[in-house]
Amino acid sequence: QVQLVESGGGLVQAGESLRLSCATEGSLYGLNVVAWYRQPPGKQRELVAKITDGSMTTYSDSVKGRFIISEDNVKNAIFLQMSSLEPEDTAVYYCYAALTDPYYGVEYWGKGTLVIVSS
Repeated sequence: QVQLVESGGGLVQAGESLRLSCATEGSLYGLNVVAWYRQPPGKQRELVAKITDGSMTTYSDSVKGRFIISEDNVKNAIFLQMSSLEPEDTAVYYCYAALTDPYYGVEYWGKGTLVIVSS
């Protein structure tokens, strides 16, 4: 069983940077997807970035060139480096880890950390 705990959220001004961390209790071994999602106020949760099979990285068009997702297998941590933040980035950010398979799957979610970007 895996538990995810986000940290690093807060209030920042537009143009500033912020690094979100997701500490994991339990090994991520065997899980093929790690990701960050976010949910803006009044909107649905959306994918921000993900790493599949340890190397294939995908980003939402809205954050390409500004955000970088990474993971540290030794520390069992997932990170999201956010640069050039915009007010539109304001949301609750969630870390995610999962095994996606047609016949077997499991997923884990963090409880979220709030990021507010002021203009």
